[in-house]
Amino acid sequence: MQQDPGIGRTSPLRPLPNLIFASRWLQLPLYLGLIAAQAVYVVHFLIELWHLVEAAAGSQAGLQALVTSIGYKSDVPITSLNETIIMLVVLALIDVVMISNLLIMVIVGGYETFVSRMGLQSHPDQPEWLSHVNASVLKVKLATAIIGISSIHLLKTFINADNYSEKVLIAQTVIHIAFLFSAMAIAYTDRLMAAPSGKH
Repeated sequence: MQQDPGIGRTSPLRPLPNLIFASRWLQLPLYLGLIAAQAVYVVHFLIELWHLVEAAAGSQAGLQALVTSIGYKSDVPITSLNETIIMLVVLALIDVVMISNLLIMVIVGGYETFVSRMGLQSHPDQPEWLSHVNASVLKVKLATAIIGISSIHLLKTFINADNYSEKVLIAQTVIHIAFLFSAMAIAYTDRLMAAPSGKH
């Protein structure tokens, strides 16, 4: 069986289309900047974790650093860790991890989708979702991750509700619900757009 001579050949692009297509590399500094932001989050996570360990060991300096970072206030002087402070700190650490996961999703998925293929098909550590990632899938995953981050923030606010006004509590709840409905709308829209092709 004779092979089609057109298969495997790539015709060179004309100068203007080639320039437009090459402009995708302008996004590279953006992804490198997100990697730098990821490094900042790692440092922040380690500092908060160290303060928690110090406070657990009885350090007043570490305890005050934790109280300041989470914005916790109490009518009585805080001289030792309590369950509320530990819970707020752990939620803050989880928040950092979830934002870090979001950054990885944007960096890896965005670079693979919009800039250049990474060639990770045979790599043992290739993320499962990367094998079928596209702009629509990435958009839905980002919306889901944002809902998770918003949920953590809302939980932190409710645990520390005494330090927030009723207006702030209502505003954060409304914003979280808006994120939830936005993600549902995005997923539903993508499902409608993909439906015709799935029927063939």
